[in-house]
Amino acid sequence: MPKSRKNADFRIVSAAVPGVQAVEARSDHVFARHSHDQYGVGLMLAGGQTSSSGRGQVEALAGDIITVNPGEVHDGAPLGGAPRAWRMLYLPPQLADAVAADLGEGARRDYAFHQPVAHHAALAGCFRRLYAAVTGDATALLREQLLLELLHGLQGDAPRNGSASATAAIARARAMIDDAPAAAPSLADMAAACGLSRFQLVRQFARATGLTPHAYLIQRRIDAARALLARGSTLADAAAASGFADQSHMTRLFIRTYGITPGAYACNFVQYPLKGGR
Repeated sequence: MPKSRKNADFRIVSAAVPGVQAVEARSDHVFARHSHDQYGVGLMLAGGQTSSSGRGQVEALAGDIITVNPGEVHDGAPLGGAPRAWRMLYLPPQLADAVAADLGEGARRDYAFHQPVAHHAALAGCFRRLYAAVTGDATALLREQLLLELLHGLQGDAPRNGSASATAAIARARAMIDDAPAAAPSLADMAAACGLSRFQLVRQFARATGLTPHAYLIQRRIDAARALLARGSTLADAAAASGFADQSHMTRLFIRTYGITPGAYACNFVQYPLKGGR
């Protein structure tokens, strides 16, 4: 519990994953020693914090990842007395342990954060995307993928060589997406069909295609929308048939990918219809 509440703003944010709690905070609280029954992973957004934990005395600054294991006793105080801001995701042990089984490629083990603070820009970016996915309108596939990437990165595991059957396995996963990009198979379904763990699938898929499964799915949806627009479909119908949440979602991704709106793209086909096609 905090020792003071002089300057505090804590907000619990609705999370789309069962058992996961999302918290946003800006505070100059000095926290007494306490523990959680969940895994905690977060990102310092502003200011700094000093804290003691079961893994030593540490300082975390803006841009740093902070972690805590279940049952780990820790405290926290602002550096210099000024408020600091952070976001946290608290994960139920069964969720992290399921990830550990994937990371262990079948070996049963409990998950554990190795370092209380990680100075790692790529992992900070991964956390931002995961937090946005967990608290916003994102697919379950994207949330699973980002969680696996973040927890793997925080363990610092060295990459392992892929198996000889990786090419065929990834071909099956690609086919599941290609055959029905609007349906969005789950990461677990694709992994089971390929005979891989979820983590193996994400890693080997990215190695084979240059895209994560979610990024590949989005690309295939954009491809489907392009084909429909080229055949004269309306924007709303193209978005719905391609699996986008709505027309605005399709438009944002279309602009990010091609630099023009779907409407402008469709107009190009009215003026300059494809011959031979792509």
